[in-house]
Amino acid sequence: MSSLKNVIKDNYNMMLLKDYLKESIKEAGFSHVEISKTPTGTRVVLHVTRPGIVIGRKGAGIRDLTEKLAKDFGLKNPQVAVNEISEPELTANVMCNRLASLIERGTAFRRATMWTLQQIMSAGALGVQITVSGKLRGDRSAFEKHSAGILPRAGNRASFAVDEGIAHVPTPMGYIGIRIRIARKERYIQDFELKEKLKKEQKTTTKKQEDVEARTESEQIELDAEKIEKIDLMEDVEEKLK
Repeated sequence: MSSLKNVIKDNYNMMLLKDYLKESIKEAGFSHVEISKTPTGTRVVLHVTRPGIVIGRKGAGIRDLTEKLAKDFGLKNPQVAVNEISEPELTANVMCNRLASLIERGTAFRRATMWTLQQIMSAGALGVQITVSGKLRGDRSAFEKHSAGILPRAGNRASFAVDEGIAHVPTPMGYIGIRIRIARKERYIQDFELKEKLKKEQKTTTKKQEDVEARTESEQIELDAEKIEKIDLMEDVEEKLK
């Protein structure tokens, strides 16, 4: 029974650690953490989009984080390493957090969802599915599911090729749940080959549009929110035609 309690305790501490990291290094674009035990202590690898924010000036951020992990979470001699995510638009957890931040700022959930879908596909994803559920428009709970491209849904191929992320957004009406599933081209099997390949011109156009580079995740959310407001959805077009 003692071994079972230890397993439960370790899993609970891991959950608390992930929640802490998600909030404390939010501006760095935190995706996930890998923890492994070594003969000399505990190795902690942080996967973020902006490593400089985590490291801090002259390594001050790393030192503070190391002390926090050892003192509050009981990790033995933690050795923190930071891994930069080269393609944040193809990382489900990062895009989940960005979509959650947009909705929390007050951006219409459908407009924010379609923008996120477009960003993921423009980055070169094989397919994507975004599910938003909760009290979206009224007192009754509902859900909307938007998808594009090809997305394996079951079996070993899906578990290998698809990256999944989940986030929750607090609103006055209650929590809104977000789930994003992204199929990456470099992991897909030949059976799921696209009929129409993404053109290189589309990537070039997208890069030209993003002239301003954000230094933090908050700045990235602000830039996205400004661009989203310029998009015309079908609902807006229908309203103008009336």
